[in-house]
Amino acid sequence: MKHIIILGDGMADWAVPELNSNTLLQYANTPNMDKLASLGRNGRLLTVADGFHPGSEVANMSVLGYNLPQVYEGRGPLEAASIGIDLKEGDMAMRCNIICIENENIKNHSAGHITTEEANELILFLQQHLGNEQIQFHTGVQYRHLLVIKNGNKNLDCTPPHDVPLKPFAPLMIKATSEEAQQTAQLLNDLIWKSQELLANHPINLKRIAEGKDPANSIWPWSPGYRPRMKPLHETYPSIKSGSVISAVDLINGIGYYAGLKRIDVEGATGLYDTNYENKVKAALAALRADDFVYLHIEASDEAGHEGDINLKIKTIENLDKRVVGPIYETIKDWTEPVAIAVLPDHPTPCELRTHTSEPVPFIIWYPGIEADDVTSYSEVAACNGHYGLLKEDEFMNRFMNCK
Repeated sequence: MKHIIILGDGMADWAVPELNSNTLLQYANTPNMDKLASLGRNGRLLTVADGFHPGSEVANMSVLGYNLPQVYEGRGPLEAASIGIDLKEGDMAMRCNIICIENENIKNHSAGHITTEEANELILFLQQHLGNEQIQFHTGVQYRHLLVIKNGNKNLDCTPPHDVPLKPFAPLMIKATSEEAQQTAQLLNDLIWKSQELLANHPINLKRIAEGKDPANSIWPWSPGYRPRMKPLHETYPSIKSGSVISAVDLINGIGYYAGLKRIDVEGATGLYDTNYENKVKAALAALRADDFVYLHIEASDEAGHEGDINLKIKTIENLDKRVVGPIYETIKDWTEPVAIAVLPDHPTPCELRTHTSEPVPFIIWYPGIEADDVTSYSEVAACNGHYGLLKEDEFMNRFMNCK
């Protein structure tokens, strides 16, 4: 049996009073996910291990069955792998957002969704003026970039910028959590201040301001770590002889790299609500014909949640249902070789809060011949009555990969 996980990043949410106290999954029109929920079995999954921040790297690694206390090294090293940076002994990698600061507050974590082309020019500019043998800036995608500090100390208290929209930035700058990390923290904070001086009047930002767009006027490094020690999935799940990951997000592709999955780039995949769903589905189905396992990641709902836009998030959920879940199910349901489908978010991103939370997420598992439970729709509430109950750690992946 082949397996595909369809992951709607940040898709889960809280009850919203103006939606008659429904969650967005309850309110949205999702006939295909509801159909899979009624034909399959449902449950909830705790994707954030005790003591961990509910970041996408934590949650997606958990979905794939990894033991976080044993393998977690932060987001930076994962994104380094995705963009082809081979970390050496002592290299500390960090996610390096380009953000917008306005009136001393973090206006947004994405510099108004700056394009990769614009951001690349800024990153090259920063490397020219701030980079050296110890400090290396690397271009990623859109606002998501990489900073590598040779012999950096990862014992740092860093605040993810998407967690603190509209908050003053200065009190949130990097703090050392050990005496040995003081020098690294000071270096990073100096880079933040210097980046603001350099970027303030850069032509890219002057042009963005003239066009009414947010300037990309500061870096924000966070989630430090070293090269992780993750086993490829095939060592844990022998049925995965070959697998693929499909995502527009470097972080997810980096997880895929260490998990032993082939990266499939899709034309028109943006990581936003305008992503090319159809091309992603086409790529996923092609990969599923060749491979045993596909991890299909869709970022759109998470970005809408960070923006606090309820209507947009509902639209992203409905797009996932109509343009991804439905076409994949209808195509593979009659294949000679059976395919198991799982649908779930990695974590909630409530529009009210505009950042991630640690609550359990609802999931569906369906495959031909599965004995359905009594759940007839897909939502955070309906999943409470599912066959699987509440799972944690590697329990979801073990059950999914042992579908028979």
